Amino acid sequence: MFTLLKQEGAARRGQFETVHGTIQTPVFMNVGTSAAIKGGVSSIDLKNELKTQVELCNTYHLHVRPGDDVIYKMGGLHKFMNWDKPILTDSGGFQVFSLAKLRKIKEEGVYFNSHVDGRRIFMGPEESMKIQSNLGSTIAMAFDECVENPAKYEYAKKSSERTVRWLERCKTEMKRLNSLEGTLNKNQLLFGINQGCVFEDIRIENMKQIANLDLDGYAIGGLAVGEPTEDMYRIISAVEPYAPDDKIRYLMGVGTPANILEAVDRGVDLFDCVMPSRNARHGHLFTKSGVININNAKYALDTEPVDRECDCPVCQSFSRAYIRHLLVSKEMLGMRLTVMHNLYFYNTLMEEIRLALDEGKFKKYKEEMLPKLSRRI
Repeated sequence: MFTLLKQEGAARRGQFETVHGTIQTPVFMNVGTSAAIKGGVSSIDLKNELKTQVELCNTYHLHVRPGDDVIYKMGGLHKFMNWDKPILTDSGGFQVFSLAKLRKIKEEGVYFNSHVDGRRIFMGPEESMKIQSNLGSTIAMAFDECVENPAKYEYAKKSSERTVRWLERCKTEMKRLNSLEGTLNKNQLLFGINQGCVFEDIRIENMKQIANLDLDGYAIGGLAVGEPTEDMYRIISAVEPYAPDDKIRYLMGVGTPANILEAVDRGVDLFDCVMPSRNARHGHLFTKSGVININNAKYALDTEPVDRECDCPVCQSFSRAYIRHLLVSKEMLGMRLTVMHNLYFYNTLMEEIRLALDEGKFKKYKEEMLPKLSRRI
């Protein structure tokens, strides 16, 4: 259940109660696609060192490898990866449409080839719900079609209408699965996904329709897939007024610290993105002063921490010069340390956003931080 604690303009401070704990919002979910953060960061690190509240895992990847049946037999994702806080599982829809080259979309679902071994797979709303039920995640995402950008208006409209029908099937199937004796998490929550590309009228109509289904949360999907940033902000501003006030709001796959500040200002509560971990593995590190490329030669003799204002374990223990050496030498420790720093930075950013909202100072905080966070140094 979502509780709105405070509001500043459209920006919302809230909390979301789940069977695996209460989430303070706004929050950034750390992405462990295959039940692990790439870069050698474990669930113990996330819990004890990095202030992570929620981890995101992916239905498609876990279905392909090791198999959701394996995870079910192991007692579910929480036991499998030793994580006792909330987990959100993406439905697999985005991966089906982005990874599978050979696919055929029908009303019943999608036929496609696995990107791992080429085997033929069918996934529809019922299959996605079954896999996520086997995983036992806290929050399951509805199966949707993520349309590539740019898309023609007529196809975007047709696709968004099909996504609503798929959502209705997801809701029916989840209710059935949650009633079964062998279900791992009988309190699994369902989020619907708003689609419609960059067309405001399609997006608004879609949100109106899915809002009537009284789901546990509502996501905006299909953004940050190549459209201009201004279009993303425009769609968020257009759609959010039609999302239920008493339900949590999730912007999928976004994004940079600046994107997060702008989206919070437009009413978003929940975020995820691979950016902090992916960028970290390539030496791009976030700081309070801007983004640095630790691979640059100017850091070879730099005794300073990555960020003087950061109190993460990495910045408390290691120099820029040492971290640069690790990455240049392709030592695994380099990726681990950089990923830990970036995740801590993101989680701390959300902590500061929540505090600013608590104190009624979010607008001031946003104005102060935006120029810094977008700078490359």
